[in-house]
Amino acid sequence: MNLYALLFLTAVAQTSALYSNSDDVVELTASNFRSKVLDSDELWVVEFYAPWCGHCKSLAPEWKKAATQLKGVANVGAVDMTVHQSVGGPYGIQGFPTIKIFGYNKNKPKDYNGQRTSSSIVEFAFKELRQMIKDRENGGSSDDSGSSGRGGGGSGENHVVELTDANFKELVLDSEEPWLVEFFAPWCGHCKRLEPEWKAAAADVKNQAGDAVKLGAMDATVHQQYASQYGVRGYPTIKVFRKGSKHSPEDFQGGRDKSSIVAAAMELYEENIDPPTIDEVVSAKTQEDNCIGKQLCVISFLPNILDTGAKGRNEILDMLAKMGEKFKKKVWGWMWAEAGKQNSLEKSLGIGGSGFPAMAVIVEKKKMYTVLTGPFSEEGVESFLNGISYGRAGRNSHSLKDDKMPEIVDTEPWDGNDGQLPEEEEFDLSDFKWDDEL
Repeated sequence: MNLYALLFLTAVAQTSALYSNSDDVVELTASNFRSKVLDSDELWVVEFYAPWCGHCKSLAPEWKKAATQLKGVANVGAVDMTVHQSVGGPYGIQGFPTIKIFGYNKNKPKDYNGQRTSSSIVEFAFKELRQMIKDRENGGSSDDSGSSGRGGGGSGENHVVELTDANFKELVLDSEEPWLVEFFAPWCGHCKRLEPEWKAAAADVKNQAGDAVKLGAMDATVHQQYASQYGVRGYPTIKVFRKGSKHSPEDFQGGRDKSSIVAAAMELYEENIDPPTIDEVVSAKTQEDNCIGKQLCVISFLPNILDTGAKGRNEILDMLAKMGEKFKKKVWGWMWAEAGKQNSLEKSLGIGGSGFPAMAVIVEKKKMYTVLTGPFSEEGVESFLNGISYGRAGRNSHSLKDDKMPEIVDTEPWDGNDGQLPEEEEFDLSDFKWDDEL
């Protein structure tokens, strides 16, 4: 091969590569896939791609962003299937890009079928990280989906609601909750394979969202009225009945595995859950309502009203409300107090040394707390709460004094107005004896 041909082939190889060593995306090959991914105790998000694929090229910049955002939290890799076909073979890769999540059970990776944006990929990775932690704590039991029929039986309670033409309107159409409904046929092989995944997903959704989202199943060979109304022509067909648009259900676009079904259900849950209120700490009951029985409670300490005025204080409260909206799917309590009004609370949490505003998070069950050390800004607070959410409080965690919740005193709530300087007393100076030698 002459020099020009070699240079040409090298240039082609370089231009076809979607990722380089400067990216945070890990290049996975036939020689390192087992050691890096399958033998790892960490979460891996892996893209199987082809350099010539247009969709892969479109995904590449988002994939790089996701890798950077997940650095230190989860691993993001990519397999060039035109070079390393043997890596994707066991997973039935048939199209590009295909994204797989390798969590607790590396032998059963999960499909990612969400949006091809860095934010969606990162959010899904965090969800899978939480699931991986649960699986590790339970010895992997949460991945066991069971094999009992739709009528119940088997291990565990069946949380899939059996739907019929007689109860469909009352349970689904007239309810306030969003629904995922599977229309199936008992003889359908795909339905039989979906059944344990559907049941396992229903149990997981029940555990995470209670009755705020429901999963149902209807035998469309027996109950044909609604199956016909919604144009069900194949089995299984899954329809999404969103709150507010129950009579115009959407086709379910996700994967047919537990993880994808749960992810879709939790998106419906997040759409409909009300954001938390940001309550002023005016009594011990405020603390009890927001801390006792919650995963954790977030307490902000705002400057004196004379320092910010009503406008400045409302800007801070608006930012906190925005944070509450972002983290509304968490079972958290949210409170605030004016600097100096809850001195015992401030002292217990070590607040005030670096000024106000300030923030602390209390985990009441563990009698622990941690304090925001970064900037009290939207970006700083969000980063802090993200870290707390995924157990990264680290050395900033402290035990509550005497393992007790801080003492709260009763105070008057803020009236929403600007502060007023205290009136000074007037002195009668007419009888004051002046010193002639001043």
